[in-house]
Amino acid sequence: MNIDMVNAEIQRELSKIINYDLKDPRVKGIVTVLRVDTTVDLKHCKVNISIMGEVDETDATFDAILRAKGYIRKELARRLRIRQVPELNFVKDDSIEHSIRISKILNDINNDKNNG
Repeated sequence: MNIDMVNAEIQRELSKIINYDLKDPRVKGIVTVLRVDTTVDLKHCKVNISIMGEVDETDATFDAILRAKGYIRKELARRLRIRQVPELNFVKDDSIEHSIRISKILNDINNDKNNG
């Protein structure tokens, strides 16, 4: 199995685990696993996640995910058929929120031009 296939499978399973299996009430909003980068030796995995919601909710959700890292990794090991489950390093990625803000600003500018 090549590393791209491993990344895709980890991404798919992490998304399911975070969105459907975590029972922490602090996990709110929409959590998306945007990207997974696993080292070739399968020791480390950088997981970019996006959390849509209120700022304080997204911080609490990210904290809950970090605290559940052991459970998430154990559940990932149970679901995947790879020789070693990598150490997970979650990174909060706000690129989607940033894109939405920019799009809204551009729409507002365009509306102002059309109305003024």
